[in-house]
Amino acid sequence: MKTLRDILYNVSIQSIQGNADITLQALAIDSRAVKTGDAFIAVKGVHVDGHVYIDKAIAQGAAAVICETLPENLSEQVCYVQVNNTALASGIIAGNFYDNPSHQLQLTGVTGTNGKTTIATMLFRLFTRLGHHCGLLSTVQNQIGDTVIPATHTTPDPVSLNALLAQMLAAGCTHVFMEVSSHAIHQQRIAGLKFAGGIFSNITHDHLDYHHTFDEYIRVKKAFFDNLPSGAFALTNLDDKRGMVMLQNTKARKATYSLRTLADYKGKILENNLTGLIMLVDDIEVHFRLIGEFNAYNLLAVYGAAILLGEDKAHVLQALSDIQGAEGRFDYIVSDREQIIAIVDYAHTPDALKNVLATIKNLRKGIEQVITVVGCGGDRDTTKRPIMADVAAESSDRVIFTSDNPRTEDPAAIIREMEAGVPVHLKKKTLSIADRKEAIKTAITLANKEDIILVAGKGHEKYQEINGVKHPFDDKQVLLEMMKMMDK
Repeated sequence: MKTLRDILYNVSIQSIQGNADITLQALAIDSRAVKTGDAFIAVKGVHVDGHVYIDKAIAQGAAAVICETLPENLSEQVCYVQVNNTALASGIIAGNFYDNPSHQLQLTGVTGTNGKTTIATMLFRLFTRLGHHCGLLSTVQNQIGDTVIPATHTTPDPVSLNALLAQMLAAGCTHVFMEVSSHAIHQQRIAGLKFAGGIFSNITHDHLDYHHTFDEYIRVKKAFFDNLPSGAFALTNLDDKRGMVMLQNTKARKATYSLRTLADYKGKILENNLTGLIMLVDDIEVHFRLIGEFNAYNLLAVYGAAILLGEDKAHVLQALSDIQGAEGRFDYIVSDREQIIAIVDYAHTPDALKNVLATIKNLRKGIEQVITVVGCGGDRDTTKRPIMADVAAESSDRVIFTSDNPRTEDPAAIIREMEAGVPVHLKKKTLSIADRKEAIKTAITLANKEDIILVAGKGHEKYQEINGVKHPFDDKQVLLEMMKMMDK
């Protein structure tokens, strides 16, 4: 057990009111989770200010409160610690409480707009295959060895994150691979963590509802690399025009990967089809099970990171050649009778959708139609909606606009914003069907023999969120059921 004084090491403190030598049972950022003897950290979030819940936390038994602004009335039974920034302090405090597990692990962070989940998942699978005990923190799921823990956020809050890392360490993990979202960087959820390395995939239009400008989005991503220690590595995509910008101020040792120019880890695509990729990687020819140029970049990032983490090149390439990507990333099925190819992909940004459709274009053998089913999430960046629609209409033969996770918005209103982005000459290609299941069914009905259907936006998700309720919904399962009916 830790005392309050123990966990305040390295925290910027303004004042302490009360006894800091009390023993704490646990930490909580959510007041609803507070129990007797816990410390409550009042974090100012995007939608909720934890300071509003200080009294509730004390009523539930909080022995200590860490806050930026002291309450007017102080309880004599509680120790109050005033700090400059509770979001930043929470990461440092959580690290101290759990004995800084990240300092004892080889923790690698992956950031960028697209590819984070695939890169982190493949690294987890690769290092597991190479004989290491590994942990994974991703959008799809968190994993400790073979044990799967459902993920609620791309990057958990600092208390949950350090608790998970401590579990991983206790389970014998040596390597952990985690997605690092721009929200997590900005909200200080990774504060206090020690990274062995950081990987940059790419940066394109996304999350402008949160960051407001693209420059701010870039600045936040770059902050991850700015804060890497000198003993870490920083691996970047040299073909992304902001790739080297990310590493401008890093103290970490810099490394690059590329398909188009000389880099530390160089790749070249020789073949790209439904059986996978054949690539030259540092002049060694390798067949991979993944498909598409975007996955060629993901593979190079994984390869480069593995070498930087001390693995043997030959062993890495041999193991990588048999590894599959993350669930819901270019996940395809083929109907028995009509040989219709249906692809489920998480593409929810204009660039990701463009990459998937470009890959599909390369897979076409002749006159097959490409039918795309796509929607945009509610309560998220609205500026990408017309762009997504334009990309879909430009690169598909038929497009069906539908509902994604509308959350608290009207699906019909979201679809109208998408439709506004379609040029007049392409409008005849499009249909709008708000019911996602009906939209997928219509795509199958429209498909002829050997046509290609892309269902984009939700990927691995097993639900559809409508007005705060998550209803069971799995794009791949819906496709499988309807294809079976079609094949009867």
